[in-house]
Amino acid sequence: MRISLTGWRSRSWFGPSRRVTASRRTTRAVRRELVGWLIVASALPLASSVAQTPNAERGKGLTDVPGIRVGHFTLSRRPTGCTVVLIDGEGAAAGVSQRGAAPGTRETDVLNPLNMVEKVNAIVLSGGSAFGLDAAQGVMRYLEEKNIGFKTSAGVVPIVPAAVIFDLPFVADPKTRPTADCGYKAATTATNGPVREGNVGVGAGATVGKLGGFEQSANPGIRPMKSGVGSTSITLPNGLVVGAMVVVNAVGDVIDPSTGQVVAGARSANGTLADARKLLRNGAKITAPRAGENTTIAVVATNARLTKVQAGRLALMADDGLARAINPSHTMGDGDTVFGLATGSWNGAVDMTTIGALAADLVAEAIVRAATQADSLGGLPSARQLRTVPQRFK
Repeated sequence: MRISLTGWRSRSWFGPSRRVTASRRTTRAVRRELVGWLIVASALPLASSVAQTPNAERGKGLTDVPGIRVGHFTLSRRPTGCTVVLIDGEGAAAGVSQRGAAPGTRETDVLNPLNMVEKVNAIVLSGGSAFGLDAAQGVMRYLEEKNIGFKTSAGVVPIVPAAVIFDLPFVADPKTRPTADCGYKAATTATNGPVREGNVGVGAGATVGKLGGFEQSANPGIRPMKSGVGSTSITLPNGLVVGAMVVVNAVGDVIDPSTGQVVAGARSANGTLADARKLLRNGAKITAPRAGENTTIAVVATNARLTKVQAGRLALMADDGLARAINPSHTMGDGDTVFGLATGSWNGAVDMTTIGALAADLVAEAIVRAATQADSLGGLPSARQLRTVPQRFK
């Protein structure tokens, strides 16, 4: 590769005199071209290294977005629970992307740009399958007590979309599941402090790598692992903030996008990672995912001032992060759902390409964090126990 510095000529470099001979001008130009090339070439490896090394510093996570608070409540009788995202003030413009084939959701139709309500007051993520949607009622009660919600002639009606994961068979009595009281308690604990990760709230009963089914007797040759909740964020020099929080309860494996390595997922009979990609390509016997028994749910938020349509685009672009960090994703047994929120506290120029691209990267990183921050539980090992945590998280 050759870089020409002809366009770099200036009077300060070559001097004002026109009496310099052509040969001297040529010699000096060659020297300067060589020096310039060496400077550029020496910088290239460093730039490449920086670009290819993800930053493991997450800040506070989703709560780095001003106006966002997060609270968890974990049940004590069985590993399950719920997680609440509260939006201060009048709420946030919101959208949703729902690509999984087996969703369990509530109030997602209100996020359709064709419909009237522009903002939401909270998002609820819950364990307990469809039963867990009851947690949103508790959050509504909490918000109504604070007089927060969509204003009507009869008072406020809090707008609280929700989505659930299936964790009913994990560890104990499946009838132990989040209720409205769980949602209320999670809302009372919500803060703008660092988001707790791992086996907490909705992540308490989350698992991954279920190509062999959840029950080990279904396919003893393919066993799952423990996962949880992960969160991360980025703040740009111009003040734009984007954050993500994800609970990972997927059929597929968690893949580190920066290396392509499996972090957590299906295990072979000897306990080592089997790699779902290899299992599928080699025609291994798998257990077909059952509808609704797996799901990854994400919430992405930004302080940018977005319309409801743009918030939907934010969720759609962020959804790409699932495909980068989970394989396979969006299966017939997953209810993958991504919520997009925009608080509007930043008045900078909106560039949806940048915001959406950042959101997708953050969702992928939060997915990896969900696996790396979880602890072994219920007889299932975590990435920490298997020593598969990427170096940047150690």
